[in-house]
Amino acid sequence: MLVRKLEDIKGTENDVDTDGWNSRRLILKKDNMGYSVHDTIIKEGAELHMWYKNHLEAVYLTEGKGEIEDLKTGEIHQLEKDTIYALDQHDKHILRANKGTHMRMVCVFNPPVTGREVHDEDGAYGLDEG
Repeated sequence: MLVRKLEDIKGTENDVDTDGWNSRRLILKKDNMGYSVHDTIIKEGAELHMWYKNHLEAVYLTEGKGEIEDLKTGEIHQLEKDTIYALDQHDKHILRANKGTHMRMVCVFNPPVTGREVHDEDGAYGLDEG
């Protein structure tokens, strides 16, 4: 059984902080669950171009407001507390946190990440071969 507290992740190697987001990786590939779970903050005013070409992701928003733009269709969806979205087609997208607020979300990735990934030039995480 795995039991972890967010406070125990903060400030460790599993707390990945960038200019636009901060991801606290709670469950990782090494935990052998078949997915990873992250507590993620999208920082106020951030605009992130992403394309998880190697992963599927489900995201549940627990705080804040923003929007996600589907780059294939141009459709923009408003995001707020208690909204979930799934990138079930490896969707290229732009995630934006509104001015004056951050977005906090629970993210689930399949396949799971190893823990230190950051977005590459395509906005993707690499696929771990190990």
